[in-house]
Amino acid sequence: MPDVPASAPYMARPRPRGRGLAHSLVDDFGARIRDGVLRPGDKLPTESEIMQAFGVSRTVVREALSKLQAAGLVETHHGIGTFVLQQRASGVFRLDAGDIATSVDVLAVLELRISLETESAGLAATRRTDDQLQAMRQALDDFESNVAVAGDTVAPDFRFHLAIAQSTGNPYFADIMSHLGTTIIPRTRINAIRTADRSGAYLSRVNREHEEIYAAIARRDAESARAAMRIHLTNSRERLRLAQEAARRADQAADEAARG
Repeated sequence: MPDVPASAPYMARPRPRGRGLAHSLVDDFGARIRDGVLRPGDKLPTESEIMQAFGVSRTVVREALSKLQAAGLVETHHGIGTFVLQQRASGVFRLDAGDIATSVDVLAVLELRISLETESAGLAATRRTDDQLQAMRQALDDFESNVAVAGDTVAPDFRFHLAIAQSTGNPYFADIMSHLGTTIIPRTRINAIRTADRSGAYLSRVNREHEEIYAAIARRDAESARAAMRIHLTNSRERLRLAQEAARRADQAADEAARG
């Protein structure tokens, strides 16, 4: 296998683990971030450098970066790179027992959205009008304004995704989105998400992902629009999965304490 690039001397191949190569990459980079080897503001190596250093495919690298982003450890800026974020006390919202059943259903809806909206974004990039692009811009501006005042972000969130569906020029995309309505937004279904990150950091991170989608559609870059939408929805799914795992661990610990 190729040697680690000189530009990334801290990298080493992940040890094989049963959960797969992407999880091994996540564990490897996550440990380096938590141990301070990678500090807030540091830029990660490029996808090609990581592929060369670890001997993995681009798909594996992108999946790992998506998981790191969903966990709040890094942030990707299209065309610039991926950067380490300042660690916070809690990188993900917390579910209680009452949210678990609902979160399973929300995960299923997110899987549907990944299929539907990834292609929707690609078509919107090639077919959108200037007026439709302006509608997306207004939705994102309203979202950001409402984050600042702890206002409603669900309505502008849905408007943004619906505007993309409408920009495909295919009425069936918009029909499906309209039928699903605002219930496609996870925080309308799960109390823990609505109360998470009262500082707005969670919602600001979500809207930064929206901005990546918007930027690709604005420049009519269909491939990047698909990638940005997939990352956004995959991150939403990963954030929810991490919260599920944390809730299950907490329940198991409580059960063991009760038995002890």
